[in-house]
Amino acid sequence: MKANTRYHLLQAKPGSALASTVPANQPLRIKLEVDTVPPGEFDTEVVPVLDPIPFSVRTLSLPDLFAGKLHCVLFRRWKSRVKGRDWYDLIWFLRKRVPLHLAHLEQRMRQSNDWREERQVGFEDLLRLYDQRVGQVDFSRAAADVLPFIHDPRELDLWSTTFFSTLRERILFC
Repeated sequence: MKANTRYHLLQAKPGSALASTVPANQPLRIKLEVDTVPPGEFDTEVVPVLDPIPFSVRTLSLPDLFAGKLHCVLFRRWKSRVKGRDWYDLIWFLRKRVPLHLAHLEQRMRQSNDWREERQVGFEDLLRLYDQRVGQVDFSRAAADVLPFIHDPRELDLWSTTFFSTLRERILFC
Protein backbone atom coordinates (compact mmCIF):
# COMPACT_ATOMS: atom_id res chain seq x y z
CA MET A 1 0.00 0.00 0.00
CA LYS A 2 1.44 3.36 -1.04
CA ALA A 3 1.18 6.39 1.18
CA ASN A 4 -2.12 8.22 0.65
CA THR A 5 -3.39 5.70 -1.89
CA ARG A 6 -5.17 2.40 -1.84
CA TYR A 7 -5.08 -0.13 -4.58
CA HIS A 8 -7.08 -3.17 -5.57
CA LEU A 9 -6.43 -5.70 -8.26
CA LEU A 10 -9.41 -6.67 -10.38
CA GLN A 11 -9.52 -9.69 -12.58
CA ALA A 12 -11.56 -9.52 -15.76
CA LYS A 13 -11.70 -11.67 -18.85
CA PRO A 14 -10.93 -9.67 -21.98
CA GLY A 15 -13.87 -8.84 -24.19
CA SER A 16 -13.91 -8.34 -27.92
CA ALA A 17 -12.03 -5.02 -27.67
CA LEU A 18 -9.01 -6.76 -26.16
CA ALA A 19 -9.26 -10.04 -28.05
CA SER A 20 -6.51 -9.08 -30.48
CA THR A 21 -4.01 -8.17 -27.76
CA VAL A 22 -4.79 -10.52 -24.87
CA PRO A 23 -5.35 -14.26 -25.39
CA ALA A 24 -8.91 -15.30 -24.49
CA ASN A 25 -7.79 -17.68 -21.72
CA GLN A 26 -5.37 -15.23 -20.06
CA PRO A 27 -6.58 -13.18 -17.10
CA LEU A 28 -6.28 -9.43 -17.43
CA ARG A 29 -5.26 -7.51 -14.31
CA ILE A 30 -6.11 -3.86 -13.92
CA LYS A 31 -4.58 -1.85 -11.10
CA LEU A 32 -6.62 1.07 -9.78
CA GLU A 33 -5.00 3.69 -7.58
CA VAL A 34 -7.15 6.20 -5.75
CA ASP A 35 -5.70 9.38 -4.29
CA THR A 36 -7.35 9.59 -0.89
CA VAL A 37 -5.90 13.04 -0.16
CA PRO A 38 -6.02 14.91 -3.48
CA PRO A 39 -4.59 18.41 -3.66
CA GLY A 40 -7.07 21.26 -4.07
CA GLU A 41 -7.93 23.65 -6.87
CA PHE A 42 -9.42 21.09 -9.25
CA ASP A 43 -12.62 20.59 -11.24
CA THR A 44 -14.35 17.35 -12.12
CA GLU A 45 -16.63 16.36 -14.95
CA VAL A 46 -18.85 13.40 -15.73
CA VAL A 47 -17.73 11.62 -18.89
CA PRO A 48 -19.87 9.02 -20.69
CA VAL A 49 -18.08 5.84 -21.75
CA LEU A 50 -19.78 3.69 -24.40
CA ASP A 51 -17.53 0.65 -24.70
CA PRO A 52 -17.71 -2.14 -23.62
CA ILE A 53 -21.05 -1.10 -22.07
CA PRO A 54 -22.45 2.41 -21.56
CA PHE A 55 -21.62 3.98 -18.21
CA SER A 56 -20.49 7.33 -16.81
CA VAL A 57 -17.43 8.14 -14.76
CA ARG A 58 -16.56 11.26 -12.76
CA THR A 59 -13.01 12.34 -13.47
CA LEU A 60 -10.78 15.35 -13.12
CA SER A 61 -11.17 17.87 -15.92
CA LEU A 62 -8.59 17.62 -18.72
CA PRO A 63 -6.71 20.77 -17.57
CA ASP A 64 -6.38 19.23 -14.10
CA LEU A 65 -5.34 15.84 -15.49
CA PHE A 66 -2.72 17.71 -17.52
CA ALA A 67 -1.52 19.39 -14.32
CA GLY A 68 -1.12 15.96 -12.72
CA LYS A 69 0.81 14.63 -15.70
CA LEU A 70 3.06 17.68 -15.85
CA HIS A 71 3.76 17.22 -12.14
CA CYS A 72 4.96 13.69 -12.97
CA VAL A 73 7.07 15.00 -15.86
CA LEU A 74 8.71 17.63 -13.67
CA PHE A 75 9.11 15.84 -10.35
CA ARG A 76 8.83 12.05 -10.61
CA ARG A 77 11.77 10.54 -8.77
CA TRP A 78 13.40 8.02 -11.05
CA LYS A 79 15.25 5.19 -9.47
CA SER A 80 16.97 3.45 -12.34
CA ARG A 81 14.84 4.37 -15.35
CA VAL A 82 13.01 7.36 -16.70
CA LYS A 83 9.26 6.88 -17.20
CA GLY A 84 8.78 7.34 -20.91
CA ARG A 85 5.01 7.16 -20.54
CA ASP A 86 5.03 10.54 -18.79
CA TRP A 87 6.64 12.14 -21.85
CA TYR A 88 4.37 10.20 -24.22
CA ASP A 89 1.32 11.44 -22.30
CA LEU A 90 2.69 14.99 -22.32
CA ILE A 91 2.68 14.87 -26.12
CA TRP A 92 -0.94 13.65 -26.03
CA PHE A 93 -2.07 16.64 -23.92
CA LEU A 94 -0.18 19.06 -26.16
CA ARG A 95 -1.56 17.46 -29.33
CA LYS A 96 -5.10 17.87 -27.97
CA ARG A 97 -4.28 21.50 -27.05
CA VAL A 98 -5.46 20.94 -23.47
CA PRO A 99 -4.71 24.04 -21.39
CA LEU A 100 -2.83 23.57 -18.13
CA HIS A 101 -4.55 24.46 -14.86
CA LEU A 102 -1.57 26.08 -13.17
CA ALA A 103 -3.32 26.52 -9.79
CA HIS A 104 -3.88 22.76 -9.51
CA LEU A 105 -0.29 22.05 -10.56
CA GLU A 106 0.87 24.42 -7.83
CA GLN A 107 -1.26 22.58 -5.25
CA ARG A 108 0.33 19.29 -6.32
CA MET A 109 3.78 20.84 -6.10
CA ARG A 110 3.09 22.15 -2.61
CA GLN A 111 1.66 18.82 -1.45
CA SER A 112 4.79 16.98 -2.65
CA ASN A 113 7.10 19.69 -1.23
CA ASP A 114 8.42 20.46 -4.71
CA TRP A 115 7.38 24.12 -4.33
CA ARG A 116 8.19 25.72 -1.00
CA GLU A 117 8.07 29.37 -2.02
CA GLU A 118 5.44 31.53 -0.35
CA ARG A 119 4.57 33.14 -3.66
CA GLN A 120 2.46 31.49 -6.34
CA VAL A 121 4.02 29.49 -9.15
CA GLY A 122 4.27 31.71 -12.22
CA PHE A 123 4.45 30.83 -15.89
CA GLU A 124 8.16 31.69 -15.94
CA ASP A 125 8.76 29.38 -12.96
CA LEU A 126 7.02 26.54 -14.74
CA LEU A 127 8.96 27.02 -17.96
CA ARG A 128 12.25 27.21 -16.02
CA LEU A 129 11.41 23.94 -14.20
CA TYR A 130 10.43 22.35 -17.52
CA ASP A 131 13.70 23.37 -19.17
CA GLN A 132 15.70 22.02 -16.22
CA ARG A 133 13.91 18.68 -16.38
CA VAL A 134 14.27 18.33 -20.15
CA GLY A 135 18.01 18.85 -19.68
CA GLN A 136 18.16 15.93 -17.22
CA VAL A 137 16.38 13.30 -19.33
CA ASP A 138 18.00 10.64 -21.47
CA PHE A 139 15.29 10.56 -24.15
CA SER A 140 16.66 7.45 -25.83
CA ARG A 141 15.98 5.61 -22.55
CA ALA A 142 12.56 7.26 -22.25
CA ALA A 143 11.69 6.13 -25.78
CA ALA A 144 12.90 2.59 -25.02
CA ASP A 145 10.56 2.54 -22.01
CA VAL A 146 7.44 3.10 -24.15
CA LEU A 147 8.56 1.20 -27.26
CA PRO A 148 6.83 -2.08 -26.28
CA PHE A 149 3.49 -0.29 -25.96
CA ILE A 150 3.21 1.58 -29.24
CA HIS A 151 2.26 0.33 -32.68
CA ASP A 152 4.59 2.46 -34.78
CA PRO A 153 8.13 2.93 -33.42
CA ARG A 154 8.64 5.87 -35.80
CA GLU A 155 6.59 7.94 -33.33
CA LEU A 156 9.70 8.00 -31.16
CA ASP A 157 12.22 9.05 -33.83
CA LEU A 158 12.01 12.72 -32.82
CA TRP A 159 12.44 12.14 -29.11
CA SER A 160 15.40 14.26 -28.05
CA THR A 161 16.27 17.17 -25.80
CA THR A 162 15.76 19.52 -28.76
CA PHE A 163 12.32 18.10 -29.58
CA PHE A 164 11.00 18.35 -26.02
CA SER A 165 12.57 21.79 -25.56
CA THR A 166 10.54 23.11 -28.49
CA LEU A 167 7.32 21.65 -27.04
CA ARG A 168 7.43 24.09 -24.11
CA GLU A 169 6.03 26.75 -26.45
CA ARG A 170 2.90 24.63 -26.92
CA ILE A 171 1.94 24.65 -23.26
CA LEU A 172 -1.29 26.64 -22.98
CA PHE A 173 -2.64 28.00 -19.71
CA CYS A 174 -6.25 28.40 -18.60
